[in-house]
Amino acid sequence: MGRLRRSRTHHAQRDVHRASRTRARTRDLDQIQLIDLDPKNRAALEAQAIDYEKPGLAQHYCVECAKYYETDNALKSHWRSKVHKRRCKQLREPAYTIEEAEMAAGLGREGKRPLRASGVDAEMTAATPV
Repeated sequence: MGRLRRSRTHHAQRDVHRASRTRARTRDLDQIQLIDLDPKNRAALEAQAIDYEKPGLAQHYCVECAKYYETDNALKSHWRSKVHKRRCKQLREPAYTIEEAEMAAGLGREGKRPLRASGVDAEMTAATPV
């Protein structure tokens, strides 16, 4: 008897692994902007009760990044990091609303797309007297 050929069933293992990975999932930006950065909620998140299930007993929490840290030094070094500064910059931009998404899709109040600022439409609006 000859050697049996290996079955080739794992050729797409990397894609399956990436699709099922949930370890890097954090709160979305709109959830942080609308809920966590509210002054009352922020104070409650920063002064949490001791929880033995969370890293650092839930005493070192970054509100902007929605992450727990083991020590106070780790949290302070995170505040100086590029990752934290990038997240803060993303949070400064206003969140999209449902109305903006509908207008971008052409589903505004009138059901028409807004005028474009370039091309023929811009020439026509510039030529009309106000």
